[in-house]
Amino acid sequence: MRRVVITGGAGFLGSHLTRRFLTDGYEVIVLDSLLTGAASNIEDLLGYGAKLIPIDITEYIHVPGQVDLVLHFASPASPLDYLKFPIQTLKVGALGTHHALGLAKDKRARFVLASTSEVYGDPQVHPQPESYWGHVNPVGPRGVYDEAKRFAEAMVMAYHRSHGVSVGIARIFNTYGPRMRLDDGRAFAAFASQALAGRPVTVHGDGTQTRSLCYVDDLVEGITRLAHADVPGPINLGNPEEVSILELAQLVIKAAGSDSEVVFAPRPTDDPEVRRPDITAARKVLGWEPKVSLAEGIERTLPWFKEQLGS
Repeated sequence: MRRVVITGGAGFLGSHLTRRFLTDGYEVIVLDSLLTGAASNIEDLLGYGAKLIPIDITEYIHVPGQVDLVLHFASPASPLDYLKFPIQTLKVGALGTHHALGLAKDKRARFVLASTSEVYGDPQVHPQPESYWGHVNPVGPRGVYDEAKRFAEAMVMAYHRSHGVSVGIARIFNTYGPRMRLDDGRAFAAFASQALAGRPVTVHGDGTQTRSLCYVDDLVEGITRLAHADVPGPINLGNPEEVSILELAQLVIKAAGSDSEVVFAPRPTDDPEVRRPDITAARKVLGWEPKVSLAEGIERTLPWFKEQLGS
């Protein structure tokens, strides 16, 4: 049986990947400090081909036996989380990536990095192709996440060039779906939680800034294809369906059947003005593009938030 190690495998994206690789016949070893992840996300899988090892990968990694694939998804990923845990975010991007790459090198496994569209910062090129180097403020509050991922990409390519490690870099754009935390700070989670509870929905700034949201099942398919492809990337994975933050709030309110009003608050420092992936490379190299529209994805996701609010 093939074995995959997923760092951060108890988090939002990681838990979906754990399920996907179990379905594909892998034994899954999850390494997670549970700083922002939750064992409850995968507890139904434990003993059925998945194993959770609570560990801080910035300290060390040890996995006995064969490993065929390492997926490095450990990191606080929402603004609320990485602003709350700035040092941990930098350490997992640097030391955690170093340790995970060392494991892949030792086991001769393919390595896939969960990078982010945040490497583009507040972009001056739109939409964003992989060839764009970005416009990032390294000393701003968001720099702890942006630069951690930019450093991680550089480390991955150094291991590829110097040690011959098979690598893939996924630049992940905004993703949403079941198993998001109600309080994770992402716009979609905030809007869904507020609308379903009948509270005012908070939009930062005037809401004209844009995002492109990808439903989690589509993202997982893209990651899986990259894991099985012999390409280093980076590869943008996201949905080119661009929407303003205000439009997103209105779509969520309508789908929730809510009468919540929209209220406005100041925009966070270095909040990007636009975000939309150029997925030409993903289409060409991976044969991948998202299938789930934003409207359908919202309908699929709101029941999860209703359930969490009810409990």
